[in-house]
Amino acid sequence: MNLVNHLADRASQHPKRIALIDTHQSLNYAELYAHVCNGSKQLLNDGLTPGDSILILQPVTIPLYISLLSAFHAGLTVIFIDPSAEKSVIRNSLSLYPPTAFIGVGKAHLLRITIPEIRKIPKLYHSSGWAPRSAFWSPVATNTKLHPPHHSSADSPALITFTSGSTGMPKAACRTHGFLLAQHEALAESLDYREGEVDLITLPVFTLANLASGLTSVLADTDLRFPARADSSSILRQCNEHNVTRAAASPAFFEKLLSDDSFPGFQTIYTGGAPVFPDLLTKIQTSKPELKIVTVYGSTEAEPISHNLWSATSTEELHMMTSGKGLLVGKPVSATRLRIITDQSGENIPPLSAEDFDRLQLDDGEIGEIIVTGEHVLQGYLNGQGDEENKIKIQHSNDSVIWHRTGDAGWIDEHGRVWLVGRCSAAIKRPGKEPVYPFGIECSAMHHPAVARCAFIDHEGKNTLVIQSSPAQPIHPTECQEIENSLSSLPIEQFLYLDHIPVDKRHNAKIDYPALNKKLASMPS
Repeated sequence: MNLVNHLADRASQHPKRIALIDTHQSLNYAELYAHVCNGSKQLLNDGLTPGDSILILQPVTIPLYISLLSAFHAGLTVIFIDPSAEKSVIRNSLSLYPPTAFIGVGKAHLLRITIPEIRKIPKLYHSSGWAPRSAFWSPVATNTKLHPPHHSSADSPALITFTSGSTGMPKAACRTHGFLLAQHEALAESLDYREGEVDLITLPVFTLANLASGLTSVLADTDLRFPARADSSSILRQCNEHNVTRAAASPAFFEKLLSDDSFPGFQTIYTGGAPVFPDLLTKIQTSKPELKIVTVYGSTEAEPISHNLWSATSTEELHMMTSGKGLLVGKPVSATRLRIITDQSGENIPPLSAEDFDRLQLDDGEIGEIIVTGEHVLQGYLNGQGDEENKIKIQHSNDSVIWHRTGDAGWIDEHGRVWLVGRCSAAIKRPGKEPVYPFGIECSAMHHPAVARCAFIDHEGKNTLVIQSSPAQPIHPTECQEIENSLSSLPIEQFLYLDHIPVDKRHNAKIDYPALNKKLASMPS
């Protein structure tokens, strides 16, 4: 079992079809597979063996995927870290799973100066520039004898990435070959992969599923670290040049394209990774009536969970979203089993019997924590670090099932569709009152055209809605009154207005609540 088997099949079935395009080159499936076979042979001939691990630090261009797929082909475990993370986080991450080898651009090798864990890596390769005590890494497709990928077991580690919790200590998410293949099948359903389509890549891990499905992937010509600052003109040029038909991206990415009046002629877009409010979807659909828009709900540990076709959203459902009921994210994909349990945020849940688990589950319409399981749902973290807080083990008569706690709160309607109401940890809880979750409030506020972003929080003991206006159009005092009047039926006790609300670094769309609270605390009373 090896995800690269799919690439080998595609190279055989349609060798001349373009697989990858970046700003410098393109490779068809036959060329890509030849590069990968050559790269795999180089790694094995250099003394690496299946099961060894390799750290890869390269920009999102074609050479990155050659390195990644070569490692998979050879049976190696690939490690990805965020090079922009704090050095303490990088050190702790690499201490959890020390690599055997390292492939990086010349600039990435500078990390060896300040990070001992990278200096200790035995085998070093530079893919551009120059770095001392490292070999040049550049697989070619010429004179290469094609050979099948290493046969890995379903539970063999393939890809390890790191996430940080509230403590800042990293958790290692280990994706096995079986997991990646299951994720490919789930994504193929959720993202409706159609062989031969041309997909704009802004979420690099989706490229693996694209290659397995026979799509052409165009790597977006922009800094993918900052989707809200996408280079709209370059994206539009790329999409026109290569006849791009579809894209999956953060809502901030699509909002930037729309605001710059540079929205390409996509046939279908998929958006998620952060709350996707109906005001943005309505604006995009109004501008592009023929465009198919699908919202996708998922997480690092479970991608995808559910999806929703925006054009199928009724007027009643839109009213529900804008009046505080939450965000509709659709039915779970067939690979996902989903339940709503009593919200126990901040508490660990010990292993349970099936009977005790049943007692935790809520009825349709009741709000609680969303939990999921399935072959494409991460069963645990490396060394169990994070399992206690994020996993629930349910013991049945013959076996056990691991459920992943998403940390998201939601409810299920009578049609089996999921509605998100916010993070469990973001709920405002008062004695004797029902918890108030942020998404319903924020969704209502975002419906007002003057509100560019908002966050519902507990500030100084009051239910507070923080509102950010557009820099180009500051909110006029009369508009403030209009906004507050329109939201008077919701449990908001005070309004605050800021010129900027902090958001996450990855999607540029999720509210960074700790940073926001810090900013408010530093402001004069």
